[in-house]
Amino acid sequence: MAGAATTMTMPRKTVVLYPSPGMGHLVSMIELGKIFAARHLAVTIVVVDPPFNTGATAPFLAGVSAANPSISFHRLPPVKLLEPVESKHQEALTFEVARVSNPHLRDFLLAGGASPSVLVIDFFCSVALDVAAELGVPAYFFFTSGAAILAFLLHLPVLHGQSTASFRDMGEEEMVHVPGIPSLPATHLILPIMDRDDAAYTGFLNMCGDLCRSQGVIVNTFRSLEPRAVDAIAAGLCTPSGVPAPPVHCIGPLVKQEETAVSRGGVECLAWLDTQPEASVVFLCFGSLGRFDVRQTREVATGLEASGQRFVWVVRSPPSDDPARKYETPPEPDLAALLPEGFLERTEGRGLVIKSWAPQRDVLAHGAVGGFVTHCGWNSVLESVMAGVPMLAWPLYAGQRMIRVFLEEELRLAVAVQGYDKEGGVVEAGEVAAKVRWMMDSDGGRALRERAQAAMRRAREAVCEGGESEVTLARLVDAWTLA
Repeated sequence: MAGAATTMTMPRKTVVLYPSPGMGHLVSMIELGKIFAARHLAVTIVVVDPPFNTGATAPFLAGVSAANPSISFHRLPPVKLLEPVESKHQEALTFEVARVSNPHLRDFLLAGGASPSVLVIDFFCSVALDVAAELGVPAYFFFTSGAAILAFLLHLPVLHGQSTASFRDMGEEEMVHVPGIPSLPATHLILPIMDRDDAAYTGFLNMCGDLCRSQGVIVNTFRSLEPRAVDAIAAGLCTPSGVPAPPVHCIGPLVKQEETAVSRGGVECLAWLDTQPEASVVFLCFGSLGRFDVRQTREVATGLEASGQRFVWVVRSPPSDDPARKYETPPEPDLAALLPEGFLERTEGRGLVIKSWAPQRDVLAHGAVGGFVTHCGWNSVLESVMAGVPMLAWPLYAGQRMIRVFLEEELRLAVAVQGYDKEGGVVEAGEVAAKVRWMMDSDGGRALRERAQAAMRRAREAVCEGGESEVTLARLVDAWTLA
């Protein structure tokens, strides 16, 4: 007991976390900060505002600080881009905002307000490694997209050196081979790297080299979920010849631990699920940026009605035609204009449509939910794994097509809908109906659910005391606190 008392009275080491602009990466970094704070580290999260409107974050951050006194926030001064970024991908802008924010980050770390023992950076902020090296602060990456995507990115410089062609110019049947992950069509690679002349491609290529210069990469996964990818990275099979692979620390699954059904829809959704039979409801939710046009929305509705299955469906307003408004909070959807006439009346009792938002983690954890139609965002995948819910994969953007391949071919926890990768990208009503029925009411669907339940047990064991991820996290924090 005396040793424990001594430990508690020692000054807390400070870890500075540096997420990239935008709410999604900020939320993931906050969850990482919570587990560090629980292990008696003082956590400062540096906030960078993007040069586009994503809504006010101050009330949200104030709530996090109030609930977690060991976590504080520091907002860097806003930056102005002197030249437009030549890219059609938002990721290129994110890389550039991080680059021009480096002087502000350096000033903050030098000012003594942080005095960090460690700097943990988002992979879009890889240029901050230069600041860490200058100041002599050990720097780690926090990688939010799983070990398979990490293996691919570490191998990107190798692929770059093998050809002068862009991935977009490769044929539909041409496969890309990376150690530790399934071979996949070039059409399913991360969208921002498809054109090697795009600024986003250059940003990703530079970031790959930066990963290898870091002290290590903290990955939101657990080793037993992705053993081939983790082992390939550790064996040095993914990095270019002569370039040592960074140490990989798998500390997941790290998912949001509390979620409040603050909206009327959230309360209604959970109450409705309480009245449904066990594992009988399919849940459809496509992430904060997953928005369908009117045609696709109606195809989904027609398919759900034809399937005969119970469902909860989160419907968002169609995307704006103005690219500048892509990341703005959309208005509430007009269901009368979006859905087929009479749809809500015909499906009343076995289906529930929620406007804009539902408490996804809580919905997936509800016993009535037996399937998840997902855009394959990694956070959503992990929430589904933690709940033991099988998935229908419907990737929409970023690296989600790659994740679909891993989910279906490597992890065998999902089956993909057909049509998203065709000209126009429309998934037709018949496909929606057939795949939903298959997942909820077939021998194949039941086998998929059994594999999902087995993955859930491994995931929960990983984060329990003595589990693989908990031990990895404990060793990492011990190395920082004893340094």
